[in-house]
Amino acid sequence: MRTGKELRDIFLEYFKEREHTIVKSAPLIPADPTLLFTVAGMVQFKPYFAGIEEPPYKRAVSCQKCLRVGGKASDLENVGKTIRHHTFFEMLGNFSFGDYFKRDAIVWAWEFLTETLKLDMNKMYVTVHESDDEAYGIWQNEVGLESNRIFKLGDKSNFWGPAGGQGACGPSSEIFYDLGVEFDNMPGKCTI
Repeated sequence: MRTGKELRDIFLEYFKEREHTIVKSAPLIPADPTLLFTVAGMVQFKPYFAGIEEPPYKRAVSCQKCLRVGGKASDLENVGKTIRHHTFFEMLGNFSFGDYFKRDAIVWAWEFLTETLKLDMNKMYVTVHESDDEAYGIWQNEVGLESNRIFKLGDKSNFWGPAGGQGACGPSSEIFYDLGVEFDNMPGKCTI
């Protein structure tokens, strides 16, 4: 079993090896007037995604301190009800500013989990937005997942953002790891 620090360091190093610049966590109180707190790893990069500022790098990786206690991204109502919701957490994220897109993001995420962390690929399931045939095809044809392990879901589950009232947003893809039958009756269990 790895510690949180070990996982953080392995993640940052993995993407550093793929030419990402390691960027320190931004403050919990963002410079963004649309947000009370930093709620996601991409908050500090919003000016780059919006084209307001030129990014000083094409690729970034970070471990962002996040606080979710209100608003659209709030986890407050689920704290204590599930094993995965907290008000404060550190979000690991890799970002591209016009340098790569879905294919590399998906393949690198899968390689990180299966090759670097050595997680059992047979216990993983993936979700994509119901309209995102491109991501579905990458998961099926390039990663090699069977269609019964890829789920197409709607906006509530697989459409990200924006962080604040406006900004970067779009279809998302998520990876779920089946912890086994002993977790089947836990409150908040993902039932995809």
